Amino acid sequence: MRDVIKGFILDNFMMGRSPDELTDSDSLLDKGVIDSTGVLELVGFIEERFGVEVKDEDLMPENLDSINNLVGYLERKKGSRVLK
Repeated sequence: MRDVIKGFILDNFMMGRSPDELTDSDSLLDKGVIDSTGVLELVGFIEERFGVEVKDEDLMPENLDSINNLVGYLERKKGSRVLK
């Protein structure tokens, strides 16, 4: 899951930048990797790829602002079910 998320971010938001510029704990917003439009694109990818619904109340940095946060969020969302 972590590699899929990181690959999507690198391929879609970091064109022309070194992958070494982003660690799993870096804030995607603070590092200028994504903006508000990018968050929506990232949410669309997460919903489609992992079969979860990201609700409006889930749109917060604690869930979506780093690769670590995204992985933790998805692990909490999946509960006992297996993600695609």
